[in-house]
Amino acid sequence: MKISILSAILLLFLSHDVVPVTVNTRKSNVEVHENQDAVLSCEFKTETDINPRIEWKKRDKGVSLIYYKNEFTGDFAGRAKISGATITLSDVTYKDAGVYQCEVTAAQDKVTLGEANVTLKVLVAPAIPTCEIPSSVLSGTAVELHCQDKHSVPRARYKWFKDNKPLGPSGTANMNYTLDVNIGTLRFSAVSRSNSGLYHCEAENGVGMPKSCKAQEMLIGDLNVPLIAAAAVGTILAVCLCILGLFYARRKRICRKDHRENRRDRQCEIEE
Repeated sequence: MKISILSAILLLFLSHDVVPVTVNTRKSNVEVHENQDAVLSCEFKTETDINPRIEWKKRDKGVSLIYYKNEFTGDFAGRAKISGATITLSDVTYKDAGVYQCEVTAAQDKVTLGEANVTLKVLVAPAIPTCEIPSSVLSGTAVELHCQDKHSVPRARYKWFKDNKPLGPSGTANMNYTLDVNIGTLRFSAVSRSNSGLYHCEAENGVGMPKSCKAQEMLIGDLNVPLIAAAAVGTILAVCLCILGLFYARRKRICRKDHRENRRDRQCEIEE
C-alpha cells in the first residue's frame, strides 16, 4: 500500500515536471468583410513561467513582426489591440489577408516555445470595373472588349450588356461572340453593323452589391471598297509622278553638264 502511494506521488511529480508550454487558437480560419474587425484568437498555458513573451508575426512573401516587445508595429499601431494573447485588428483591408502566427516563449519552462497559426481571409466587394471598349470598328474584323476588377475577394464574375440588355452565354444560337465570365472578355469573331450599340460590364462576387462601368458606344462601319480603291490609285499616281520628277531632274543635270563641256571645247578651238 505504501509502495503504491509513493508511486502515485512520484508519477504526479514527474508528469507535472514535463508539462510544456502549449499554444492554440479557437479559430484557425477567420473570414471577415473589408472594413470590419478581425479577431485572431491565441490561448496558451505554461509550466511555471507566469510572464511569457508574446509575439505575433505575419507570413507573406517574407515574415514580418506585427506585435513585438508589447507593442504593435507598422500600420498595425493604432488600429490593433491585444487581450491576453488574442489580437483584434480593426478596419481590415485586402492587404491584411494572410497567415498570422502567434508565438509564446516561456523562458522558465523546459519546453520554451509554442506557436499557433491563424489564416485571415478578407472578403472584398467589387469596385467599379475597368472597361476597354473600342469606339469604332470596321465591319468583318475581330474585336475584344475587356472588363476587370483587380481586388475583389473572392474573384468577381462578369456580365456584359448591350443597350442595357444582358448578352446571352457563349454558344447561344446565331451569336457571333464568346463571353468569358471569369476574366471578363467579350470576343467578336467578325463584327457586323448589328453589333453597334452601348456596351457596359458588371462585376459581382456575392459580397456587397454588383458594380458596373459606364456604358460606352461601339460603332461598326462598313468597309468602303471604292474609297480604298481610289486611295490606292492615287498613291500609285503619286509614286509615278515622283519617279518622273526624279528622272527629269537627273536628265536636266546631265544636259547642263554636257552643255558646259561643249562650251569649254569651243573656247579651246578658238584659242588655237
